[in-house]
Amino acid sequence: MPRPAVNVAARAARSAGNIILRYMNRIEGLAVVEKQRMDFASEVDRLAEAEIVKELRRAYPTHAILGEESGQIGKGPLTWVIDPLDGTHNYLRGIPHFCVSIALVEKGEPVYGVVFDPLRDELFTASKGDGAYLNDRRIRVGKREGLAGALIATGYPYRARNHLDAQLAMTAALLKDAEDIRRMGSAALDLAYVAAGRVDGFFEPGLNVWDIAAGALLVREAGGVYGDFAGREGLPESGNIIAANHKVAAAMTEVIGANATPRLLGV
Repeated sequence: MPRPAVNVAARAARSAGNIILRYMNRIEGLAVVEKQRMDFASEVDRLAEAEIVKELRRAYPTHAILGEESGQIGKGPLTWVIDPLDGTHNYLRGIPHFCVSIALVEKGEPVYGVVFDPLRDELFTASKGDGAYLNDRRIRVGKREGLAGALIATGYPYRARNHLDAQLAMTAALLKDAEDIRRMGSAALDLAYVAAGRVDGFFEPGLNVWDIAAGALLVREAGGVYGDFAGREGLPESGNIIAANHKVAAAMTEVIGANATPRLLGV
């Protein structure tokens, strides 16, 4: 499939971004549902996802779609994975940090990815084997040689609070060498920031594939790596992800692995 797939995803992401921005001044009047404890979705999530699905189905009617809000639509080797509003909690509180995330996954591996921040008009794109870009400018992961002085991003997921003690232990251990930890509230943007060298690494347990598919591809195409807490490369089925350049990822995996439970390590 040629690179135009990225252009289709980018167009869909921008259309969804327009919907997200349109409702920003009407947040108090939005219908919000609690899907599960501390996991919310608004009508904006659903409207944005519907817009993305419409654009993707128009261009690729035979492709399957997996959306955070609408679930699985169709089956096949090529699946569009959609998070229409990553950072819903930020959005609903008026915190200006959220994005649209769209990836095309083939046999479990992301091959095209788009992360769009509509507030900053920042469009991160990646194609397998073709590099990663921010608004058409090539981006690369940072050059840090280890944890010393590193800026690490993470999140404390609402669905994985049973791992909180272990994650706090990981955070404390990382901070023995790292410069600082950031918890910004959007895993997709955290991964995009790793790809752009704005932060040096990212880790978080319990994520879903729509949270990480596009961002993980950005990291890899920007010269980095991603894998699970045990160091196995690829999109982790567990949702427990580490992403960074090779040296920082190796250091993070060692520290995180030493503080992870067997369940988090998948053993």
